[in-house]
Amino acid sequence: MNENHKLNTNINKSIIKDDIILDNTKSVDLGCGATPRNIFGAEIVYGIDVRDDLDKNIVKADLVLGKMPFEDNFFDFVTAHDFLENIPRLIYAPSRKLPFVDLMNEIWRVLKKGGKFYSSTPAFPHAAAFWDPTHVNFITEHTFPLYFDDVNIWAKNYGFNGAFKIQEQSWNGPHLVSILIKV
Repeated sequence: MNENHKLNTNINKSIIKDDIILDNTKSVDLGCGATPRNIFGAEIVYGIDVRDDLDKNIVKADLVLGKMPFEDNFFDFVTAHDFLENIPRLIYAPSRKLPFVDLMNEIWRVLKKGGKFYSSTPAFPHAAAFWDPTHVNFITEHTFPLYFDDVNIWAKNYGFNGAFKIQEQSWNGPHLVSILIKV
């Protein structure tokens, strides 16, 4: 059994409360490609991708330039597998914009209170964070705890409007795996 499978098994247990699986849970997988992942075992699963050949529960959206096309407090879970490293930190389109901070605002906006955000991304100091030329956002183990947590919230200086409790952070090879809870 590989480490990723062990991690996913532990995460799936997090939606069980008093031995009852929560019903009507909704999840969205960012940058999902053709198949959204459902690591939390949500009942209803959506995906967001920039591709044109999408299935019915996958919405086309460019999250570098736009918002998630969902209501506030809609999801129990948001997941991002090998996605955040592709979101620029700064662009001019045509004026100055901070797409990564904007995306974190969107994730916070669409999550229900107590909802979980799962991120798995190649991160510094591992070379995998730099190999792919589309990797333009370099995450470190300090990015979420210092900038988007419920203690420091340094990203407020850049327009972040929410706060997350850091439930867990761990390394899975070159991937930093983070689970944040909307407070």
